[in-house]
Amino acid sequence: MERIVGTVSRGLRTPIIMQGDDIAQIASETVLRASKLEGFEIKDRDILAITESVVARAQGNYAHIDAIAKDIKAKFGNDTLGVIFPILSRNRFAVCLSGIAQGVKKIVLMLSYPADEVGNHLIDAELMDEKGVNPWTDVFTEKEYRDIFGYHKHAFTGVDYIDFYKTLVEGKGCECEVIFSNNPKTILNYTKNVLCCDIHTRKRTKRIVKANGGEKVYGLEDILACSVDGSGYNSDYGLLGSNKATEDTVKLFPRDCQELVERIQSIIKEKTGKTIEVMVYGDGAFKDPVGKIWELADPVVSPGYTRGLEGTPNEIKLKYLADNNFADLKGDELKKAISGFINYKKDNLVGEMESIGTTPRRLTDLIGSLSDLTSGSGDKGTPIVYIQGYFNSFSD
Repeated sequence: MERIVGTVSRGLRTPIIMQGDDIAQIASETVLRASKLEGFEIKDRDILAITESVVARAQGNYAHIDAIAKDIKAKFGNDTLGVIFPILSRNRFAVCLSGIAQGVKKIVLMLSYPADEVGNHLIDAELMDEKGVNPWTDVFTEKEYRDIFGYHKHAFTGVDYIDFYKTLVEGKGCECEVIFSNNPKTILNYTKNVLCCDIHTRKRTKRIVKANGGEKVYGLEDILACSVDGSGYNSDYGLLGSNKATEDTVKLFPRDCQELVERIQSIIKEKTGKTIEVMVYGDGAFKDPVGKIWELADPVVSPGYTRGLEGTPNEIKLKYLADNNFADLKGDELKKAISGFINYKKDNLVGEMESIGTTPRRLTDLIGSLSDLTSGSGDKGTPIVYIQGYFNSFSD
């Protein structure tokens, strides 16, 4: 019988995951139970994706702002600290900033404009153009910035992040000076001690600051890279990828994800005889066209995945074949010709016209985005996503 359905993505409900839970067993049992209740068969190369949030919860990978403050103080002492390029987020950065402020006496907070790294806007770029501002060279104090741009609240959250962050810092008894610049070197006019808080551009930012006279220079990935007084930690990402848990604690990005995904794969293999792929996913890598926010606030989409998810797709663009290679064919003849072309396609289609318009992104980024959109960020209660048919093609 001809196959009609292609890729299927199912959000699976689990119990509320708590610290100490065996997440590998829960994930495996959830999929096995779902296959029986919903009547689908587990097959080779199916994909089980589990959100990083429940992995970190099961690990108990949490930290109090006291631990953040202690690590900051150990690295920077009582010197004035430049905190540069943080994203504008109550969930992602506010609690971290509380801990940072608690560890020092003064912060010079340098914000990028018109938006942060992931697209949260302080002001509309059109307004910046209207005012004749050059974002590559112009530097502003808080007063200068307000005189030019006034007061603006974030379109989605209704928060004035300049006031919000400054009030938060001062609430910890820490002096706060706010400046605006897109050049990492600007902060060195105020202090040589710098915490680089950007995510995907962090290596470049740290390199520039160090090369131009920065003395004590760290990134968020260096804070809580080791446990402080028994706190959670992440040796690879530190505070990057953390989320607000309570007003004074954060949930860190999960650890040991590679061990977890391989264990889940092994359990399913033992129970069913099938080899599925498994990944832990965080934010999907996509951009909202209305809010202009790039969703990826985590340092990576997937901090752990099985070997079969390595690499990028190697796919043919069907409409290109139909419009060009086989433009003279129709119906079953066209279908047969395209199927044959797919079956004998090259192992590497990079640069080939037949692949033009396909998405040259890593499989983990694509599947992580699909999983993130399937599970959502609200109250669906489906931290596990089970995907079937992802690797099938038109010819299968």
